[in-house]
Amino acid sequence: MLSYPRTSMQARRLPLASSAAQRTTLGQLGDAYNFDEALQEAGLWPLSSTGIEILQVNVGKVCNQTCRHCHVDAGPDRREVMTQETMEACLRALRSTEIPVVDITGGAPEMNPLFRWFVEQCRELGRTVIDRCNLTILETAPHHDLAEFLAAHKVELVCSLPHYRALGTDRQRGDGVHAASIRALRRLNALGYGDGVSGLRLVLVTNPVGAFLPSAQESLERDWKRELWRNHGVKFDALYTITNMPISRYLEWLLESGNFEAYMERLVLSFNAAAASGVMCRNTLSVGWDGTLYDCDFNQMLEMPVEASVPQHIRDFDALLLDRRRIETGRHCFGCTAGSGSSCGGATVDT
Repeated sequence: MLSYPRTSMQARRLPLASSAAQRTTLGQLGDAYNFDEALQEAGLWPLSSTGIEILQVNVGKVCNQTCRHCHVDAGPDRREVMTQETMEACLRALRSTEIPVVDITGGAPEMNPLFRWFVEQCRELGRTVIDRCNLTILETAPHHDLAEFLAAHKVELVCSLPHYRALGTDRQRGDGVHAASIRALRRLNALGYGDGVSGLRLVLVTNPVGAFLPSAQESLERDWKRELWRNHGVKFDALYTITNMPISRYLEWLLESGNFEAYMERLVLSFNAAAASGVMCRNTLSVGWDGTLYDCDFNQMLEMPVEASVPQHIRDFDALLLDRRRIETGRHCFGCTAGSGSSCGGATVDT
């Protein structure tokens, strides 16, 4: 069972709050956990970018929740927030390219004071904007009109919800989170989100509550749609399944519960070359809250920037170089290539 922490690892001054300590822990595993060798055997090494289709922007680590699985170690006690200067550098990069999608994440990205301004600027450029929303932020007083703002700007919502049942969600996120999430989903439905005709896309994201891989995405989506409609009158467009990555707070739990080596072995044995060929780092560029560039959000949290031969900061953005960069990999990458695969867009192969 996952317990619910009240503060971030950083606030608790835990050794694993350091990304270097996390990388060291993963590095202590044996040679069987060498991700590059798995890529070589699959004929996929070196893994490289196929072009930037998504600019994923982490606008800060501040969050109204402190979830047990969080790979960002986000929470109310964090202070990292993207500045307007860095956001403007992101906008310059967008203007210089035709990157179609801006994926805004956090923390709770909506807690960045400039969130709405950034959304407006991206929409004015004609880009699809995704907000990675934890749902409960919509129920807080400072954001009482946020749902209406998102609908007015036709922002796609990708909303995390560990389980359609209260027990599974509250175990991972805290008492009352499921109820608040359902209230938020009903508000979104009332605005047209998830109805399939308004153009307001509503996606839910689930990750396992425990040390195992997610079930097949397609069958889970059917179950979730049936249960959320039957029990709460809630509709949504799609369900994404995401494998828990062995970093940050989830790594902390794996170690505390004695599941670390068994979980990593499960990931390695479940390596799927088809999933590896479609991992999100190949078509995504991740921008950290301070503007540093990464191949993906997970590399960002482990402080593994893009390869040294390409620009390291969004202010130095160069599409020609970044479009064909080599992807930085590590043992945590087995989390994205296990089974049906895992990415910010859910499974990477059909289930």
